[in-house]
This record gives sequence, C-alpha cells and structure tokens, in this order.
Amino acid sequence: MITVSLCMIVKNEEKVLARCLDSIAGLMDEIIIVDTGSDDATREIAARYTEHVYDFTWTGDFSEARNFAFSKANMEYIYSADADEVVDDENRKAFRILKETLLPEIDIVQMYYANQLAHGTIYNYDRELRPKLFKRLRTFRWQGRIHEQVGLSPAVYDSDIEILHMPEKNHKDRDIAAFARMVSDGIRPDKRLHNIYAKELFISGEDKDFAAARDFFRQSCQDTDRSVDEIREAACVAARAARLCGDTEDFFKYAMKAVACDGCSEICCELGEYYLRRRDTDEAIVWFYNAAYETESILNIHCGGDTALRGLAECYRAAGNVEQAAEYERLAGEWKP
Repeated sequence: MITVSLCMIVKNEEKVLARCLDSIAGLMDEIIIVDTGSDDATREIAARYTEHVYDFTWTGDFSEARNFAFSKANMEYIYSADADEVVDDENRKAFRILKETLLPEIDIVQMYYANQLAHGTIYNYDRELRPKLFKRLRTFRWQGRIHEQVGLSPAVYDSDIEILHMPEKNHKDRDIAAFARMVSDGIRPDKRLHNIYAKELFISGEDKDFAAARDFFRQSCQDTDRSVDEIREAACVAARAARLCGDTEDFFKYAMKAVACDGCSEICCELGEYYLRRRDTDEAIVWFYNAAYETESILNIHCGGDTALRGLAECYRAAGNVEQAAEYERLAGEWKP
C-alpha cells in the first residue's frame, strides 16, 4: 500500500475546512496545512487534524505557496486538495482501493473534479479529470536499446475517483484581482492563463472588471506572439469592454477582428446585444441566432446556449411576436450545457 501526504494551502477557510478534512483525513498518512494569512479560526481548525501546520507569508503566487507545502511532505505520494473539496463515501472507498493497488511506476493519478457548473467557476463543464495525486520522488530510467534516452514523461493514471467541488462563494473577485496585479506587474500571461483570464471575465466579470482589463486585451490583439485563438478571445473581451463603455468605433473594430478569426458565440451575442439596445431587432435576431445555432462558444458555454436563446426571446417580444418569444424562452429553460 502506498503512503500519502495531504498538502493544502488555506486562508480564511473556517466555514469549509473541517468538512473537507473530515471527508479525507482518514485516507491520509500525513497532513500538511500551510496557512497564508488567516484571520479567522482556520488555523485552530487545522490544528485539530494535524501538528503540521505552517505559516507562509503570502506573496501573491499560488504556485510558490503550493511548492512550499509540497516541500514539507514525507510520504511516497502527495495528494493536493483545496478546502472547498469533499470526497463522499463511495469515492473514499475507491481512494482506499487505489492506495492498496496503485502500481509503483505511476507518477500522477488524475481524479474527476465535479460540480463545477453549480458555482459560476471559470469552467464550461461540470466534470473534468485533474492531476490530484503526485509521486513525491520520481525515479528516472534510461529507455531504448539504442539511441537511449531518459524517460521524462510522467506515467499518468486516470482513475474514476470523483472529488466534489463545493465552495461557499465564488472566488472571482480574488482571481480577477490577481490577474490585474499580474498584468500591472508587467508579467505576460501565457496561453493557458490568458484563456483563463478571458473566461473568468466572460463568466463572472462585472462591468468594472472589463473596464480594468480593457487595455491589456487590446494589447493582446496586437501581440504578434499570440495565437489566432488568443487573439480571438482577446478581441471578445476588448469588444465587450468597448460596448459597455459606449465606444462604438472600438466595439466594431474588435468585434470584426473576432469575426475574422472564425467568429464564436460570444462575439455574436455581443453584436446581438449591441443591436438590441438600439432597437434594431431584425439585426439582433440574426446575431443571436448565429450565437445559438451557427457558432460555438470559446469562453462561456452559455453564450452558445441559454444566453443566446433568451436574447432571441427578448428580440421577438420587443417585435411583438409573443408566441415566438415564448418558444425561445422554453428552449432557454430546457437548455443544458
């Protein structure tokens, strides 16, 4: 049977930490909890489960804090958890079986992260595989009879274990503020973070968040090192920001840039909103229809579903076609991602 260290970073998690630890503590051979500056009862709750509670001065870098937590682990594998996660009875049994049967050559075990759509997270799906269990020390071996090389790719096992994500609140304010600080510090988000920043805005962002992010995404549209996909998502954010602040010239500049990059449901919804607010319902219908039926979403799956359908319903209601409006309302209500 393998041994496992639980490693967590926490801050002000008094409402959910005990729930998380009650669900997984019995599976762990060691519990490491790193507090990054709580001013509630988080530290006291953690101390009920382990003597390995450490303080870490927050630097604004989540990776730095997680690496510090990992550095304190002593078991064969490290399980990384957040305080708002829960493992139910069925999946605890599966985790225990995994501990008893895991092959020693496995470096990473992925588990399903579930319940995502219930809390307005940055994800457009309810369930996804994520790396959760990591071998603490990897063994490097030479491979190949000739032209030998060291095997560098980790051996990954996709398990059926499901972790429930059950946050008490949406962390979008914290995350969007972190992106804003990163940009103001002159750090260029890589492709993955660029996508997540745009998703966070389109799924959870408020008008003020788009205004604050506007200059960065306008610059991204001119960045020759960005891919077509990155430019398209940047153009969507820049167009939304321009529409919200009433800059029509800029709105069409970036809307057309997104359309030129193959378009997407998000920019079609933006154009639909633009024409609807100007009472041009015929043109608005064209764009909301394209959002729902002719394009795909890249940032917020709702733009290609119930958001576009409700836009159509609003257009038809404004045009006096109550029957068609009711039909699109029905479709929006029945739509599922």
